[in-house]
Order: sequence, then structure tokens, then C-alpha cells
Amino acid sequence: MEYFSTQYLLWAAALGGLSAASLPLGSILGLKTNPSHTLISMMAAFGAGALIAALSLEFVAPTVIALGESSFAPPHRDPRTEFYALVAGAVLGGILFVVLDKIVNAHGGFLRDTASTVEYFTDLMHRRKMQRVDELSCFSLLEDMTPEHVNSLVSMLHPVKFRRDEVIARQHDAGTQLIFISSGKIKSVSNARLIAEFGPGNVVGAMSMIMGTPHHGTLIAADAVKGFTLSRPSLDKLRALSPEFDQAIRLLASERIGFADEQIAARGEKSREWLRQAELALKTGAQIPDALELNAAREEHSGAPLAIWLGILLDGLPESFVIGSGLLVLLQANSQNLATTSFADIIPYTLIGGLFLSNFPEALASSANMRQQGWKKRRIFLLWFSLMVITAIGAGVGFMLADSLTHTWLRFAEGLAVGAMLTMIAAAMIPEAALGGNGNLVGLSTLAGFLAAISFKLLE
Repeated sequence: MEYFSTQYLLWAAALGGLSAASLPLGSILGLKTNPSHTLISMMAAFGAGALIAALSLEFVAPTVIALGESSFAPPHRDPRTEFYALVAGAVLGGILFVVLDKIVNAHGGFLRDTASTVEYFTDLMHRRKMQRVDELSCFSLLEDMTPEHVNSLVSMLHPVKFRRDEVIARQHDAGTQLIFISSGKIKSVSNARLIAEFGPGNVVGAMSMIMGTPHHGTLIAADAVKGFTLSRPSLDKLRALSPEFDQAIRLLASERIGFADEQIAARGEKSREWLRQAELALKTGAQIPDALELNAAREEHSGAPLAIWLGILLDGLPESFVIGSGLLVLLQANSQNLATTSFADIIPYTLIGGLFLSNFPEALASSANMRQQGWKKRRIFLLWFSLMVITAIGAGVGFMLADSLTHTWLRFAEGLAVGAMLTMIAAAMIPEAALGGNGNLVGLSTLAGFLAAISFKLLE
């Protein structure tokens, strides 16, 4: 450990604490105020731009520039090998971040920020839609409906369950809904006599809905029934939207027919082709959860608080190492004047400034989000304060590790951190910015953050 000393170790920890001091500061602002989505978006974009600039200037640029100056490199260093090491480390760092992020999110860590929360619920809604489309593939009524109308179809249908012997609609009542049966059977009874029985794949209530006639019999669940309902207004919209569906529902009503199970099976190939086309056409936009969905998610993930803390720690750990290794690089650059070098002389202003500017909006946005989810303010603040302390300790550990590595392995380790952080920017900070802001404002805020970070070079 050529450059290791207690003094330099404390310097590294101080730099780590300085870069992360914006975490509790941002948390306080997020808890004391009610920042608008536009402000949070602009600050997230500003932080993303600042962090991209800091990583590019402090770690990527020196390694790339060294390639063009390879003839001046010391004999024990190979710029090309160090470049390959940086690239390999960045690829592995990005992959590691994605894998660990998925693990943390699966246990409730997605609740740590708006972008992760929206991504989770968007994926959840997509999976639910895909499951619903799979269930709908058995209905011959829908087989001629074009896949482009799948989104409308899925959004209009509502899941429903009926208990055994439950009366669904009484004889002579006006029809108010179509019932698509996924499982179980519904029987139509008049004067204690069975008129018809409908099983999976059948649609009940078409004649009453289309022709405006009352039910000819009382509809009763023969056993436990699961399926979907389509209200009259939704039926009218769907008929106007899809001529194929309109024709099919008219034919069904006029023939007063429901297909038997063996007829459904005979059409299985057509059903599978419809399902394949429908899945290709299925579109899912960003799903912003409401308060009830957030509460359900928190109850479902009992370990969410720890997962959220681990998720934020995952976002911040790589910066600890880059701070420590950044200090080592500066010490190596000032190796001739170490005796007279002060703490102010070795501050990597661009790196520390970029990290400080990126940490602030992250803590602000996440703290505001956690407060809306019902977290106690003291708990939220302590979470971010603890991460500042851990970042300071991590910077010291990063300095010690960097001092024990060769130049090639140091570039690889830096690549790991840079890859993880750039992946985090694209996976969390940029979506956070794009979620609630105007595209032009997001772009300008990103540019402002980038310029602010590179301006710190004037201090070096």
C-alpha cells in the first residue's frame, strides 16, 4: 500500500461524506416542502447530467486519452489493456446492477422512488393484461376481432366471480351486462325448468343486450363461476370500434347460441392464433398506482423498508469506490509534492460536485415519495443520514482497495463502479425525470447539470 496512511484514509472518508451530504439535505427539503412533479423532474434531470459529466471526465476520459498517448506511457503500464479492463468492468458493473436491482425490487425495493414504483406497477399491469388475453382466447365470439382492438377490449372487461347457486339475473329483468365465462357453468331456469346451461367459452346475455328483451330465464351459477363482464355502455363503444365484434355479437344474439365444450376445442388452433396476434398487439403505457395499490404493495412486501434501504444503498455504493479511487489518482498525480499537499489540493471538484448535485434530487424525490406512502419523517431522514455515513466509510474502504490494486485492475474496478452508476442513471434518474416533466425542460435541465459539473474543472 504505497499511498496508504491514516491521513489519506480520513481524507477519503471526508470526501465521501461531502459528496453524500446532499442526501440528508435533500431529504429535509423533501419532507419540509411539497415539491411539484415538474420540479422533481427537473432536479432529477439536472442530477443525471451532472453525474454523467463527472463520470465521463474523471474516469472514462483519462483512460481514453491515454490510448492516444500510449508512446509516452511508463513501461509498466499498457493503456490499451487498461482501456479493455475499463470496458469489461463497465459491462459487468451494469449487469450486476440490473441483477441486484431486480432482487431488491422483488422484495419491495421498488417503492424507493417514483420511477421504480411506476415501472413495477406497469409491469404488473402488463402481466395481468397478458393473463386476461390468455383467458379470452377461448371465446369464439372474439376470434374475428382484430388484434389492434385488444387494448380496448381488455380495459373494458371487468373480472367477476359468482358463488354456487348465486342468482346473477332474474327472469324478465332487463339485460345490463354480458358475461364471459372463463370457468364454471351458468344455468338459465324458468318455472323450475332448466332452459339452457352455459360453460367456459360461452357468453351469456347477448340476446337481451342486443335485442333489448328481458331475460327469458333466471340466470344462476351452477357452481363457482369466474369470468368477465361487459357493461352496456362498454358494449356499445366496442361495437362501434370493431365491426367484426359487432357482427359476431349480432350473430350470437340472433341464433341464441352458446358453443359446447367440444366445439370450443375444435376451434383451438384458431384460438391460439388469435392469442398470439393479440399478445403482439397488446400495448401497456406507464401505470401510475393509486393510494390503495401502494398500500396493497406495502402489505404484500413485508420486508419493503429493508429492501428500500438496500436499494438506495445499491444506488450509492459504486460512488464510494470511485471517490476513494479518485483520491488515489490525484495523490499519484501529486506524488512529487505529497509533503506539501493539503486536503484542498486533492479535492476532485468535478467528481464531488457531480455526485453532490446528483444525490440531492434523488433524496428529495424519494423522501417526498416515501412521505406520501405514510412513512414517518424521522425514519426517512435517518435512512438518508445513514447512507451518508456509509458512503463516507465506503470511500475510505474504496481508497484502501484501490491502493492495493495494479493499474489494470484499478481500471477494471473503476469500470465496475462506472458501469453500475451509468446503468442506475438510465434505469432510475432519467425515468424519474421523464415521468413528470416536459421533454424540453428535462433536456435543458440535463444540459444544465452537465455544464455545472464540468464547470468545477475551473477550481482544479
